[in-house]
Amino acid sequence: METYRLDYVSPIGILEIVGTETAIRSILFVERDDVRFEAEEMTPGVLTTCHREIEEYFIGRRQSFTFPFEVEGTVFQQEVWQALVMIPYAETTSYRELAVTLGRDRAVRAVGSANGRNRLSIVIPCHRVIGSNGTLTGYAGGLWRKEWLLRHEQTNAYADLAKKHLPLHI
Repeated sequence: METYRLDYVSPIGILEIVGTETAIRSILFVERDDVRFEAEEMTPGVLTTCHREIEEYFIGRRQSFTFPFEVEGTVFQQEVWQALVMIPYAETTSYRELAVTLGRDRAVRAVGSANGRNRLSIVIPCHRVIGSNGTLTGYAGGLWRKEWLLRHEQTNAYADLAKKHLPLHI
């Protein structure tokens, strides 16, 4: 199956979206300043949908994603990634809490390793996993990006909450 690429220029660097005609396979930060992959006539709809939804996330209008994606990994990695998707927007959990959630209390390091092998940045929100002591630890895109993403989500979640509770002016 043919692979396609599309770059998204985010406020914190370029994300390279890789997919097929039917699903997204990876969304990863790349350490370059130039856009190499732009939408073309041949770009599958799944990539352009992903690009649009990632843009909506960064402008604060999206908290979850609808495009199809595929991830390859061990059964354990798949379990960890499935658990990551369940972490609510703007919230965090620790590697230990994630291991307990999976019923594998002693697998904290294995959870961390699976977290680090996630190839779908933001969509499978590994940035929402922190150390047990509340510190930011490990993020393939860099800790500064992890911090930015968490602040971005918390700011937008707070703004959404404030909108819901605005007093009516009569």
